[in-house]
Amino acid sequence: MHTLRKNRPLRRIVLAGAATVSGMVLLLSLKPHTTPTAAGVATAPAPSSSSSGTSGSSGSATGTRTLTGDSVQTRYGPVQVRVTLKNGKLTDVTAIIYPQENPRDQQINAYAIPQLTREALTTQSADIDTVSGATYTSEGYRQSLQSALDSASG
Repeated sequence: MHTLRKNRPLRRIVLAGAATVSGMVLLLSLKPHTTPTAAGVATAPAPSSSSSGTSGSSGSATGTRTLTGDSVQTRYGPVQVRVTLKNGKLTDVTAIIYPQENPRDQQINAYAIPQLTREALTTQSADIDTVSGATYTSEGYRQSLQSALDSASG
């Protein structure tokens, strides 16, 4: 009977180890929740983008133009930017659609979007660095910005 009691601590260690591994596997298999309503949000600004696009095309290359980039679908939702060009210089970049469906998206993009905007205005191009922790948003922002700048030159 005395020998069985010595084996119990080992059994507890094995069970605790198995529970820890199981918990880690479950935790790492969780995926963020995305809702299909993000696609509905993406269509709302379309009328204003087409009206700003037509007013931009009627302006000359030396005037002020507002152009909207393509909506880029990312893993966490669409990203779309609107740019303002004055005399061919990038003067404003606004993210009009970006993931904000849950608190984590809001937290990430609260710091990522301003950094991306600052860098775009500094470089005057879509050649901007990815914000750490916001890789998908950064890539979508970059692609949408490039499409807006391409439509300005075309």
